[in-house]
Amino acid sequence: MSSTPAEAEKIIAPRGFRAGAARAGVKTGVADRFDVGLIVSDRPCAAAGVFTTNQVIAAPCVLTRKHIESGTLRAIVANSGIANACTGDQGDRNAVAMAVAAANAVGCSPYEIGVASTGVIGWQLPMDRIVPAIAAIRPTETGFPDFSRAIMTTDTKPKQIVAAHTSRDSGTIRAIGTAKGAGMIHPNMATLLCFVVTDAEVPVAELRQITRRAADRSFNAISVDGDTSTNDTLLVLANGASGMPATAETVRDAESLITRVCELLAREIVADGEGVTKVFEVRVTGAASDDDARKAARTITTSNLVKTAIHGADPNWGRIIAAAGRSGAKVDDRKASIRIGAVDVFTRGAPALFNPDALRAAFSEKEIAIELSLGLGDGAATAWGTDLSAEYVRINADYTT
Repeated sequence: MSSTPAEAEKIIAPRGFRAGAARAGVKTGVADRFDVGLIVSDRPCAAAGVFTTNQVIAAPCVLTRKHIESGTLRAIVANSGIANACTGDQGDRNAVAMAVAAANAVGCSPYEIGVASTGVIGWQLPMDRIVPAIAAIRPTETGFPDFSRAIMTTDTKPKQIVAAHTSRDSGTIRAIGTAKGAGMIHPNMATLLCFVVTDAEVPVAELRQITRRAADRSFNAISVDGDTSTNDTLLVLANGASGMPATAETVRDAESLITRVCELLAREIVADGEGVTKVFEVRVTGAASDDDARKAARTITTSNLVKTAIHGADPNWGRIIAAAGRSGAKVDDRKASIRIGAVDVFTRGAPALFNPDALRAAFSEKEIAIELSLGLGDGAATAWGTDLSAEYVRINADYTT
């Protein structure tokens, strides 16, 4: 399996998929950047999605959840700048209008369109600019980078991964994934959007399970600031254009491909988090269960005390075990051990002798590995987090201005 960040000149799109973008001036009224995008398949796709668990749910999420109940989509339309959340009945009508405009452009039913939005909550979409912008998009096989830029908000760079897998009989399946996210990242599926398309043949029932598992292993294992968005959306489309039948082997290959794309995109989102200067990985082993390991790992990545210690390279490792202890997982400090980078700081319930300068040096790296062994079982999980900087506060204090 191969997977790389996508560049325009290197993209080999999955067969049958095209993408493009347009400038509508969604937030500012000035068409100075791509902010509306379209992904299209030349045939119906098996479709699955995972959405925010926030009880405040944006209109496009509500609409798309209804549309994928049938298990089939032809296209995805998305905008940045305005989230179309908390916008009442007019917001519902605007989400439908985006679906209708995309359906007219594609030549399909509006019920075959997935709709996604990201940006400021509580503003109405300028449909007088968005509808003609959608009509003006001319999707191509090389248009995915433009689509990726069209869904950015505070992201500093587009996030896109291309991947391929060749089986023993020389058949190749391809996938491409694009995502946005830099703040409000603590998905329970943030403002996080991710779209993965593949030319593999995958039955709808299995694609739904694959999508959920891929989300759990990737986007549900990252956190920047502990905030779950109103608009979190992961959509996966499989159109079968590779020509390879949906055997047990090819479906397993497709799951590996989709999961790998999601994991790499999740890592890119964390690395591009608002105000981020460091990324840290928390690997929990020896937990009573995998669920306990996930609870401990995610709590550590969201602890402001851990995040600020990492930002300041403060060798205060006690914050790590304290965060695990309040996670809801079973934790016995007398059996736990902690390693940061190559430095053992806590061994089977007792502080280890270590050089504080060595720990400061480990915390000063751009990428930091934290290992926590709970000594209680075989459960294991990994999560990724970021430091917390003054720049994060500045970005979000000025977000709407």
